[in-house]
Amino acid sequence: MRPRVGHIQFINCLPLYYGLVKNGILWDVELTKDTARELSRHLLEGRLDIAPVPSIEYSRHWRELTLLPDLSVSCDGPVTSIFLVSKVPIHELHNRKIALTNTSRTSQILLKIILEDKYHVKPAYFECPPNLGSMLLEADAALLIGDEALHIHYQVPAGLYAYDLGSEWKELTGCKMVFAVWVARQSFARANPELVREVQRSFVHSMSYSMARVEQLAKDAARWESFDADFLQAYFTTLQFSFDSNHQQGLKEYYRRAQALGHIAEVPELTFLEV
Repeated sequence: MRPRVGHIQFINCLPLYYGLVKNGILWDVELTKDTARELSRHLLEGRLDIAPVPSIEYSRHWRELTLLPDLSVSCDGPVTSIFLVSKVPIHELHNRKIALTNTSRTSQILLKIILEDKYHVKPAYFECPPNLGSMLLEADAALLIGDEALHIHYQVPAGLYAYDLGSEWKELTGCKMVFAVWVARQSFARANPELVREVQRSFVHSMSYSMARVEQLAKDAARWESFDADFLQAYFTTLQFSFDSNHQQGLKEYYRRAQALGHIAEVPELTFLEV
């Protein structure tokens, strides 16, 4: 059988997809491309078997999911694709409006943790599509992720302040930050353990293949992205795609702080597929 596998359309998952294409793995899976939020919904409703999901979604459904080892989207310091853009310095945002991109709940909660635990401010939040101009018409600051945030990293608009949330998290906790994890539905993993192991090994090999050829990956990606190859190579090498004990420690710290502030009901267990 061909497992039904999800793929995040953001550029930060391109190294996985690139390796799958170059190694012919796509013939062995039924691939669905979508946002991380939609992939989570498809997975939990039984339309996918394996998918990357936002870290916060794993915390809410961990009893139904099994983590795939050695796979994540993480950073250790700057992430360059998740930014708070503000009209005022970050410590002046208490009681001010912040527009949150509607494409990432993990980043929404990360921002709230940073603002409350590091800067001791509590703004008023609302959610909207990720368009900086529209967001700042109604708000004093805006949370952006993905391509929109990369444009901020590329050049901060005049008169605005920009804060990389990966750097902010590192300064607050000293930990790595895990934004997404790869999971299988527990029922599917129990019924098809070796098939899930094959997919996991293929994914890990794909990431390794891509990062060993990151210069060529960046050149190929630059042909259809709005960023040049040097910028993309720097971005891909800033991201981390492993999931070692330090990444797990950082994820647990994120969950601990999220639970302490009432954003999740409990700190989940990290339950891994045996490989």
